[in-house]
Amino acid sequence: MSVDVPGRLIDRCVGAGSSLSSIGGYTMNALSLLKIALVVFGVAFLLIYPLAIVWPSGWAWHDGAPYSNDYYMMIVGVYAVLGIFLILAARDPLANRSLIWFAVASSLVHGAVMAQQSFGMTDGMTHMGHLMGDVPALFAIAAILGGLLWSADMSARAR
Repeated sequence: MSVDVPGRLIDRCVGAGSSLSSIGGYTMNALSLLKIALVVFGVAFLLIYPLAIVWPSGWAWHDGAPYSNDYYMMIVGVYAVLGIFLILAARDPLANRSLIWFAVASSLVHGAVMAQQSFGMTDGMTHMGHLMGDVPALFAIAAILGGLLWSADMSARAR
């Protein structure tokens, strides 16, 4: 008797789907993939603080511990709340379009501002490491969530 924990977790999070691609015997469509992406990115947003400890040059914009900067702690709080709501939105993404489009648009704007700021100096500290850390991560999140939501929305409208 085999235990299929990943399969049961996928079933519980995304349910059954119609075909787009097959992953490990599970048939996936854009809506199912969007549900998974929402949970993955929601969890990632909850991990911004630990990422700043492990890889400060790619995730923190100041010297010292993450908690030593009030601005950074505010960003951690905002992204933690967004992460929780993205996880909750995974239950019914099409009913949460505006939240997902907010995550897409805010990620694009945040990534663009940070990309520009990566070329500047603040307090003698260079921020070029962000071009390999949080900047591309935000652009990837925007592209993946936006593309999957658009595709899931088009599939739902075609029915």
